[in-house]
Amino acid sequence: MKFNPFKYLLLIILCITLSACSRGLNAGLEAYQSPDGRYAFLYPTGWTRVKVDGGPEIIYHDLINSNETLSLVVSDLNKEVDLELLGSPIEVGQTLIDKVIAPKGSGRSVKLVDANKREASNHIFYDLEYQLDLNNQERHELATVVIDRGTLYTFAVGTNEDRWNKVDGIFANVIESFNFLI
Repeated sequence: MKFNPFKYLLLIILCITLSACSRGLNAGLEAYQSPDGRYAFLYPTGWTRVKVDGGPEIIYHDLINSNETLSLVVSDLNKEVDLELLGSPIEVGQTLIDKVIAPKGSGRSVKLVDANKREASNHIFYDLEYQLDLNNQERHELATVVIDRGTLYTFAVGTNEDRWNKVDGIFANVIESFNFLI
């Protein structure tokens, strides 16, 4: 068999391309795993974790664009309940607006743009997309809501509306990365 440098070069290019494609979905993301090993997610590289007393369980924000944030709120439920018993993705998304994001008198205006059901790691997730006007600051957020062992997890990532088109793809990867390990 005669050595063909063109075929060899083509094989190398193909391998490099396939390798780059396999890393592309999570490029620019770092992994986080809870100390108890229960859940994990990805967050954008360069973001830093901050602690807020009485706030969400976890908060990360971008050092350069500090209005880009990620949060995880963990809430105990009174009983073991299935997410679908709380309502459809649209109903749960609207309940979050009415009771948490923009309750009456808050001065906030929120529109539920999209709401979908997704199954992953043997759980049902409701993926939600919001446009928000929070005291004259327009924001765009993605969130996922899931219940595990009597605990409600609300995982969200967002930014100002003017940056949305630059980060929507990576934010979608962040939201879909939230999963349970045990």
